[in-house]
Amino acid sequence: MARIRRVDVRLATQILVLQVAVVTLTLGIAGGMLAFFSHQRLAAQYEDQSLDVARAIAFAPAVRADVASYDAVPLTPSPALTDKLATGQLQTLATEVQRHASLLFVVITNDQGIRLSHPDRNELGQHVSTDPSEALAGHEVVDREQGTLGRSVRAKVPVYAPNSDRVVGEVSVGISTAAVHHQLWSDVRRAAVLVGVALIIGIVGSVLLARRWRGLTLGLQPSEMAELIRGQAAVLHGIDEGVLAVDTDWKITFVNDEACRLLEVGNEAGRPVDEIGLTPRVLDVLRSTDSTPALATVGDRIVVVSARHVARYGRDLGTVLVVRDRTDVEALTRQLDAVQLMSTVLRAQRHEFANRLHLLNGLLHGGHIEEAAHYVEELLGSGPLGSAIPGIDAVRDAFLQAFLAAKAASARESGVTLTIGENTWVPGRLALPVDVTTVLGNLLDNAIYAARTGATEAKVVDIELLQDDSTLHITVVDTGDGIAPDFVDDVFTEGRSTKPDSGIPGGRGIGMALSRQIARALGGDIRLSSQGNPDAQLCGAEFIARLPGVMVEEEAQWAAQN
Repeated sequence: MARIRRVDVRLATQILVLQVAVVTLTLGIAGGMLAFFSHQRLAAQYEDQSLDVARAIAFAPAVRADVASYDAVPLTPSPALTDKLATGQLQTLATEVQRHASLLFVVITNDQGIRLSHPDRNELGQHVSTDPSEALAGHEVVDREQGTLGRSVRAKVPVYAPNSDRVVGEVSVGISTAAVHHQLWSDVRRAAVLVGVALIIGIVGSVLLARRWRGLTLGLQPSEMAELIRGQAAVLHGIDEGVLAVDTDWKITFVNDEACRLLEVGNEAGRPVDEIGLTPRVLDVLRSTDSTPALATVGDRIVVVSARHVARYGRDLGTVLVVRDRTDVEALTRQLDAVQLMSTVLRAQRHEFANRLHLLNGLLHGGHIEEAAHYVEELLGSGPLGSAIPGIDAVRDAFLQAFLAAKAASARESGVTLTIGENTWVPGRLALPVDVTTVLGNLLDNAIYAARTGATEAKVVDIELLQDDSTLHITVVDTGDGIAPDFVDDVFTEGRSTKPDSGIPGGRGIGMALSRQIARALGGDIRLSSQGNPDAQLCGAEFIARLPGVMVEEEAQWAAQN
């Protein structure tokens, strides 16, 4: 235990030192950036100040007149010129402005760049040390340069002759960069106090955070936590089942890759479970924490979901949702059902065809040639399924004919008669037979069940199929008791069914929801046209389905084959 405690203390110390280092580094970077921006701000401020002073002097009428008086006079450096300039009005004005504005210098020149004023008497009458050409060309200049008085932030403004746009000289005003640095360090010292206070607060917060971290680890050591994370990643991301975990506040704590794929959600840890896009069926199972497997549709997939409550050491940790993919199984089941229906009808056709051959063989052996020829003509005029269901000749597709014939046989076994409506007309061929038989099969199965269990004596299911270009319209009506008013809104809801529970894994209530999902994926829909009409001949429920793109027209099929 002593060794474990030492390891824990060392880790806590490392975390504390790391946090303090991060805080110190962050505040250091912030302080450096503050100093840099303060320097830029102060430099810009002094530049503006020097420019304003230079403008005020250059536009003063007395200055313009005095500078213009030296315009045509050649100035040769001499003691007499120095004495004249030192006692002149320009030097007096420049000295007063420099002293009151705390400037490094105020220099006034003529149009040749000869100094008419300068803080150093010996520099009067001399050419300026920096280039005056920009200002003498009529442009204002703000720059940082090295002159006879040191490095400064200076502004140069042209001086114009009275009542004229002719440049007769310039005014150069400078502020020492030492003043800028002095003001900068004054600001930095004040900021350093604030940074120090922030550093102390950061250190105290780091100490409290380290203590809080030790409490949140539930006594686990770093090696144990690392092993748990590796085990969790290996198990939860390596299994074929989807796992979604939420905490006690119903916020996502974990979603593995399979759950993201099956539920069509993102790995959005921390978000409320209501906002990540779960279907209502899946969300109901999760919130009910029902461990009984339930079927649900998500996009084009069929999944089995179950939820379990999780607790450790008496502490409520949340809920885990387990998701399994049943899409391939359901698709294979539908395809197998279709194949079984086809094989059943083919066996019936083979038996009927054998009987017809026996009859034809008997007529030929008996010498009844004309009767045999007439019988063959009758066979060629009607298909083998022509008498299976009245009106089935209006359906040209062999797959759909076989499917309806098999459903009619299944209905007869339940004591129900399947009829084809007089408005049926399907001249094309099925392009998506599995989707069509899934939707049509669910509608017919529900209608046959409703007719068989209904209170009326007539047990009839009527179906009408109508092709419009590539769209197939389906109408199914039965003689059952109709849909109860309190169940109308739940007809297409997953997990809701009027049939008794049969013990099927995942429960009932998936067929109609799946059928509507398939229809809407094709761009169509299924709706309950009538929940029951006691005054009608077929008094039960009526469903209408529209399935676009599931048929191939005869012309298109002929063109594809040729």
